[in-house]
Amino acid sequence: MNQTREYFHVREDAEITVECNPGTVDKEKLLLYKMSGVNRISLGLQSADNAELRVLGRIHTFEDFLESYDAARKAGFENINVDLMSGLLGQTLESYEKTLKQVVRLKPEHISAYSLIIEKDTPFYELYGEDDDLRAKGEQPKYLPSEEEERRMYERTKELLAENGLYRYEISNYAKPGYECRHNIGYWRRENYLGLGLGASSLFENTRFHNTDVLFDYRKGNFERMDEEVLSRKSQMEEFMFLGLRMMDGVSREEFKKQFGMEIEGAYAKPLEKLSAEGYLEQKEGRIYFTDRGIDVSTTLLTEFLL
Repeated sequence: MNQTREYFHVREDAEITVECNPGTVDKEKLLLYKMSGVNRISLGLQSADNAELRVLGRIHTFEDFLESYDAARKAGFENINVDLMSGLLGQTLESYEKTLKQVVRLKPEHISAYSLIIEKDTPFYELYGEDDDLRAKGEQPKYLPSEEEERRMYERTKELLAENGLYRYEISNYAKPGYECRHNIGYWRRENYLGLGLGASSLFENTRFHNTDVLFDYRKGNFERMDEEVLSRKSQMEEFMFLGLRMMDGVSREEFKKQFGMEIEGAYAKPLEKLSAEGYLEQKEGRIYFTDRGIDVSTTLLTEFLL
């Protein structure tokens, strides 16, 4: 942090987050973070059910998380995020709702709630890939929650967090007013960001690149840009829509025109007309955003914005 302040202009009110594992963070670390200027802590709880945590391979328990959360508050942190996951192996609507209620009782300023994705070429896929395929076909999986039950978890997340003063500002993120995660919003709005460290990714002036993820090379001083890609105007427009429409307030017509020198209809007249007519999009006060119905199926709808 001292080096960062020496070489960069850091705003006095900059959001500075450290992501912590409830199984390894302790009072000493938290106090050092606070002394270093860190003002936001993100705790990866995932579930308040210890059996579900074991299946995920997590080293912490819910009790460990509670200790970490309490320690963060006592260290003076007034901006805490908690990560949660739904659609876990053996998870039920009842157990997920219990997790939600136990977490909101702690009154965190921010909650990120994601659905488990079984990625190919992972140990989980080897074990449960067939189950995931069954669910995708609308059939009853053996170990994973059914598509219908996962849908109810998704709906309950929105309802329960809203009841507790956490409003949804992005597909998977909820916050008390004024505590929206600034760096997440920066990604969705395609602001420049610089990644420092092993394997870190950057977007700078419409060029994407990352550092080497080979530790030996990095320690030898290899800081060359890897997989550098200069985004075409077409790609920039697509990203503007794909990322911006993740936000509840969607995209700005004025910003599109400012970035690309044309009205948004010049590129997207057909999908805007079609999705608006079908009730998936709303256009109001210079902004275009998904309706609640559109957000629910946004992954599919976003393909309409491929040029």
